[in-house]
Amino acid sequence: MRLRRPPASRGAGGFTPNRSAAALLLLLLVLPLPPPPMAAAFVVFAPPRSREIASTARFAGGGFGSSASNPARGKAKKKKNAKGRKVKKGGFRGAGGAAAASASPPRPKGTTYVKSDQDALVEQLQAAAATSALGRAVASSPLYGTPDLDEFWSLIPTLVASKFPAATDADLGRVAGFLRHTLDRDLPVEDQVVADEWRPHAELHAYMPGLGPTEPFLDPSRLELCRRLSERIDDIEAEYDALLADMERPGGKDRFQAVTSMNYEAGWRTLVLYYNGHRIEGFPYHLCPVTAEIMESVPIAGRIAGFNRQQPGTGIPLHSDGNNMWLTCQMGIKVPEGQKAYIRVGPETRRWSKGECLVYDTTYEHETFNESETQERVVLHIDFFNTLAMTSLEIDVMQYIYQLREEFMKAEGVAKVGAQVL
Repeated sequence: MRLRRPPASRGAGGFTPNRSAAALLLLLLVLPLPPPPMAAAFVVFAPPRSREIASTARFAGGGFGSSASNPARGKAKKKKNAKGRKVKKGGFRGAGGAAAASASPPRPKGTTYVKSDQDALVEQLQAAAATSALGRAVASSPLYGTPDLDEFWSLIPTLVASKFPAATDADLGRVAGFLRHTLDRDLPVEDQVVADEWRPHAELHAYMPGLGPTEPFLDPSRLELCRRLSERIDDIEAEYDALLADMERPGGKDRFQAVTSMNYEAGWRTLVLYYNGHRIEGFPYHLCPVTAEIMESVPIAGRIAGFNRQQPGTGIPLHSDGNNMWLTCQMGIKVPEGQKAYIRVGPETRRWSKGECLVYDTTYEHETFNESETQERVVLHIDFFNTLAMTSLEIDVMQYIYQLREEFMKAEGVAKVGAQVL
């Protein structure tokens, strides 16, 4: 029997609903994000109440009325714009984008686009997004068309189509599944998840269906990441020591943080190298070039990634993490004598060794303990998107969604160290 997950306490996706459409659009207009394949008009696949605001917005510069932003302006050969730059053939080619691009004939050079043209393009792109796999997923939400739908998710179909114009509905089927589960907390997860007594499925908050079977611990030999980390253990340990020395110098900054009260009370602190998958402004990466280069060889995910410190006689209590798109890799850096530090994931218990990686799925319940009375345990901790089960496109799309969500949270004033983005 499939069990239902409890409804989220803070709205769809775990966040407070009723975001201001105006604030959200203003945020996305100023994001320092890479531009989409064309300077596409920024439009919103959203409930009617926010479309009036959306129709006046622009994305990636040109906006409505510029030759760079109107897909109908593309021609068979390259042409020059007003500044003499060559404009390439093409246009909006996301889900349904080809129809939008060809909906109106090319205009003569120098034509001024009036508001009616802008409104028509808005409607075309909204219609294209609405019929895409992601658009249908958003529309399937029980909250769709009501004030309770978090408007951020209404933007996703059009934004993803603009950013990834070659992606088809088939390519994005599992991403659409993620959206459905995010926007309907009563949607049951797959039977194989429910049937596993070691995976508390009710705690899943970011779920992508169709990733296939998994297990508590995965074979580290399947990942190039693990081979590279183990080969450079001496360099990585030296870089960890260099970071400690930098913190201990006069005027040095203590970079260890307890991400949650559970971490703090359990004697676990992290020297954070990455927040929500990206670098930290002002961090001394020149002191850890090998560590950073290897970590960045995988699509880093999660709230934090860095060096985790576990004090003697302490441990993380039993819990599970609610994102099935991530895996965790931990390599022993400083391990108590006699392998006295362990982690249990599901029914299996493993002990850390210096220079050896453990890879595990944190949707299983897990706990740690350092049995040593005098020696701390240090591991390099990396959460990353599941490259063993997800396609590179799916990972790119999810990273883009996380990036947008984090910037939205910052604009709302709620982002902080360790903030749960999704």
